[in-house]
Amino acid sequence: MKRLFLILTICLYVLFGLSPLGCHGQNKAIMGVKPITGTWINLAYQDVRNKYTNPQHFDHTDPALWRQKVKELSEMGIEYLVFMAVANEGKAYYPSKLMPHVYPSGKESPVDAIMDMAGELGLKVFMSTGWAKNQDDNLQDPAIKQRQLQMMEELAVLYKNHTAFYGWYLPVEDCLCPIFAEHAVQAVNTLVEKAKALTPGKKTLISPYGIVDSAFDDPAYEKQLAKLKVDIIAYQDEVGCVREQFPLPRLKRNWKKLRAIHDKLDIALWANCETFTWENHTNDRSSALIPAAYPRLLSQQAAASAAEVETIISFMMYSLFDKPSSSFQLGQPGCSNKAYMNYMDWSRGETYWGLLGASFMGTLKSKNSVCTESKECGMLVDSRLSEENPKDPCWAVFTPGYHELLFDLGTDDSPLDKVMLRGLNYVPENIGLPETVSLSVSDDGKQYHLISMKTVEHWPNAKHDAWIEGVLFDKLNLKSRYVKVAFESSYQVYLDEIFFNPTVIKE
Repeated sequence: MKRLFLILTICLYVLFGLSPLGCHGQNKAIMGVKPITGTWINLAYQDVRNKYTNPQHFDHTDPALWRQKVKELSEMGIEYLVFMAVANEGKAYYPSKLMPHVYPSGKESPVDAIMDMAGELGLKVFMSTGWAKNQDDNLQDPAIKQRQLQMMEELAVLYKNHTAFYGWYLPVEDCLCPIFAEHAVQAVNTLVEKAKALTPGKKTLISPYGIVDSAFDDPAYEKQLAKLKVDIIAYQDEVGCVREQFPLPRLKRNWKKLRAIHDKLDIALWANCETFTWENHTNDRSSALIPAAYPRLLSQQAAASAAEVETIISFMMYSLFDKPSSSFQLGQPGCSNKAYMNYMDWSRGETYWGLLGASFMGTLKSKNSVCTESKECGMLVDSRLSEENPKDPCWAVFTPGYHELLFDLGTDDSPLDKVMLRGLNYVPENIGLPETVSLSVSDDGKQYHLISMKTVEHWPNAKHDAWIEGVLFDKLNLKSRYVKVAFESSYQVYLDEIFFNPTVIKE
């Protein structure tokens, strides 16, 4: 009977596309790109940035809300939860004796609900040491520092033996610009020493910002990091914050510089990839955080993966990525559901996302093809890829309007199965993928017949970011020597490559 039940269970998993191995079976790299396996939990609503991430019309102390969100995060492949803070403005989200409680008397605390659900699902939790006062805690203030140490003592008593308790998040988000300041080093080390004394063997994590302005080549930079006693540094990648106009090209270089530095240190290198963009102005507390286009985030994941960071985590996943069937819809309507579906499609190895990710990793190869009709057309089959900056010389630029591009695939008799265009989106400079793209084929290079046409969907949250995405024609399975790619757009179109039968190079 037990064997019959097991067989029926496996059949149901297969029928509904589930995995009997559980959610953590998803946590493998796709075409070399690592998944996001950790996220912050933000309990408090502090300002308009939380308009969609912690909407005011929800009860943020509701245990049912947080149990459901932890379950959904686990389904996404999340392994690590990081509390941003467990207190705010003098009130606690856990059963504190130091402070009054935010949640109603006699009700389970949200921290307890999250910890218990995380334990049930096998997730690992970093407990926060903040906030002593609020999101602007200044550890140079002796009263703030003392309260955080008191909170650590109380939290250790409550949770150090909990199965989900993995370590501590120390909210010392100082700027690494140009190097990590001495007062920040001392603040971190004071908290680490307390954490190690209270909970031996547990990990400690910080997540500083400012790598865009970091002096990596200054020996003092590495020297300051070497003083830290922390176990993990998860650097904010600052792409969402747009601390420079086109952050991704420099970020790719910075991750590699950090990898070289961390190889000399006994500190793990994690990436904190920012999943958000801004509803109005950037880096403004009166502007809400909203989901960025997933191709932008996939490029961030690829940049961190190429530098071989140990783990990718993010502020934040829940609410910016809302499961469409969730009973708690927190995020920006429509976009948060679409972002969730895009990410889950990638994590399941959907063809388009796998190929796009491989192109970001530089491992995507195209079938040989020739185009001699124009310089721009020839640039699309030269295997030279661009970065997320319109000034990159590898972009072939097309004016608004209608364009036809003709390609000769040669006499190779293998069928044409896939064609993928790769292009830039940057709305501030009127650059975007075409509205429509069509594919036609010919045996003689004279008479072409249409085989497919696509309308390209444009991501609405596009005020600030530059990102690369593609248009894929799949499962063509036909034999033709000549291919016509035609497109029409009201934007400028920047393309860097058209892949014919793209394949991923094995490293």
